[in-house]
Amino acid sequence: MRLKPLVLCLAAAIALPAFAEDHIASIPDPQDVPYAPGTIRIDVDATNLTQRIFKVKESIPVASGPLTLLYPEWVPGGHSPRNPLDKVAGITFSASGKKLDWKRDPLNVFAFHLDVPAGVSSITAEFVELTPTDPSQGRVAITPNMLSLEWISTILYPAGHYGRQVQFDPHVTYPSGWTAFTGLHETGKSGDTVNYETVPFDILVDSPVYAGKYAKQVDLSPAGAKVPVQLGIVADAPKYLEAKPEQIAQHKALYEQAMKLYGAQHYDHYQFLFSVSDQMGGNGLEHQRSSEDGTGADYFTAWDPKVGFSDLLAHEYTHSWNGKYRRPADLLVPNLNEPMQDSLLWVYEGQTQYWGNVLAARSGMRPLDASRDALAQVIAYYAEGATGLSWRAVQDTTNDPIIANRSPKPFRNYQLSEDYYQAGQMIWLEADALIRSKTGGKKSLDDFAHAFFGVNDGDWKNQDTYKFEDVVATLNGVYPYDWATFLRDRLDGKHGLVDGIELAGWKLVFKDTPTAYAKALGSKRGGGDFVYSLGLSIGKDGKVGDVRWDSPAFKAGIGSGNQVTAVNGTEYGAEALNEAVKAAKADKNAKIVLTIKELNLYRDVSLDYHDGLKYPALERIDGKPDLLTPILTAKK
Repeated sequence: MRLKPLVLCLAAAIALPAFAEDHIASIPDPQDVPYAPGTIRIDVDATNLTQRIFKVKESIPVASGPLTLLYPEWVPGGHSPRNPLDKVAGITFSASGKKLDWKRDPLNVFAFHLDVPAGVSSITAEFVELTPTDPSQGRVAITPNMLSLEWISTILYPAGHYGRQVQFDPHVTYPSGWTAFTGLHETGKSGDTVNYETVPFDILVDSPVYAGKYAKQVDLSPAGAKVPVQLGIVADAPKYLEAKPEQIAQHKALYEQAMKLYGAQHYDHYQFLFSVSDQMGGNGLEHQRSSEDGTGADYFTAWDPKVGFSDLLAHEYTHSWNGKYRRPADLLVPNLNEPMQDSLLWVYEGQTQYWGNVLAARSGMRPLDASRDALAQVIAYYAEGATGLSWRAVQDTTNDPIIANRSPKPFRNYQLSEDYYQAGQMIWLEADALIRSKTGGKKSLDDFAHAFFGVNDGDWKNQDTYKFEDVVATLNGVYPYDWATFLRDRLDGKHGLVDGIELAGWKLVFKDTPTAYAKALGSKRGGGDFVYSLGLSIGKDGKVGDVRWDSPAFKAGIGSGNQVTAVNGTEYGAEALNEAVKAAKADKNAKIVLTIKELNLYRDVSLDYHDGLKYPALERIDGKPDLLTPILTAKK
């Protein structure tokens, strides 16, 4: 009796692929030919601050017949198909004042089909991007005093062409009196509307805008530099724009040290887009002629010279060389609706993570001690914290942007999450230390950076792609070694990730007090760090963050998202738990009893732990050369 329905289901399943192929074929494959009808004009009205809406109008030259327009799907630098199509609404198409029918492709929802009537040479596309009005909806991009305009989320473009073959003429209307920063060059202004240079699609979407009521431009390159590099700052209030001379000097030193490291520039000018805000969402996204960098409002005003600045700007600036100009071959796609592959993110992001910390140290943006302490946190994680390495290799985490779309995970240390960043940093630290040790300090990873990224000075409109074999060949040009095996063993889980620090003359130790750097970060974030003791981190409200797999906390049944309300019968506080851990070390019979709130239930959990507080730090190894200090020291 069930045979007939089963046969029908199988027949339907067999028929589906043919239908899918026929339907997908209606979206033209990208061809490397110019978009013949002409240049598309795009106008963005960015003045609706209270409702946080970008209003978009495109004037698109067309030929009569079928037309498919695409909303970009894949986000460069995001390494995933996560462009916010859900924020686009009110789409209409018209010609000569008459509305045109359109249909969304049911299999590729980023594609819009319409038929252009005979005799029509231009159509108008209009829509709005409804940017988040609350962080729960995504990154806040518009506030009363600043905005972040990403062209990639406010654009439609014709299918059937490489992105570089479609020209756009961009215009933006800003709130009156605002200052805008972007990698694009201005060509004119009419009232509050700024006209920008005509550029291909791929350059336009790589040229976002930060604009604000309170803004300041700081020159990082020397006066009269042929290729200017500037820091454009937008802030919540004028006081947050104030920077001390020594702070500006460190940012200028970042530019200087990057020039000494790479020896070439792949932009005609470079614009840091920098927001210091507690209202607009933080950000870190690379572009070839600019980068989006967002931190808290007190970036300058709460600066602690002992801790310094983060490596955010150094990281994103490095991407102009690593990832944007020199780009993994499987990430360079015809247009942003063709799938990318992330197999080389351990170079793209991993080596950038390495140079970000190094350049922050060399520029003085992060003091030497703080740079070592920051490194200790990463080394400890891959020595003891990243429990997921027991089942998963670093190479596989390059798939994470597509798998998880950067969403939070309940047990991050066991699931792993884009570990190619910091695991890659560990691999490149070891490579640097190995080259330095084998050559007596005559060669280093700096030589690789100069040879690999410092090519074709002045070229920026073309991308120079690389493959695994190119990385290996350049390493061999610096120091002959079996680099292919070295890299694959670490990427594929056949070798540990933390040998580099001992090769550099230092060792990981655990102490009962945090380093000055870790203490400063902890006091800023609030909460308590018990990752390498009890096996969990706790927010200032008692909420449990990541729980280390198989740690005392995990074995006691504590999970992420639980809330600690009391310690040994006393109201929770980080200091109270600190004291309980210390007491349990002194008295082997003492238990640490945590009262846990899980939804509306309360329970007591007893932890039988007596090894005391543990915080990672680095110490010198007697008798071994110190290679780490030269790595982190400014180049002359």
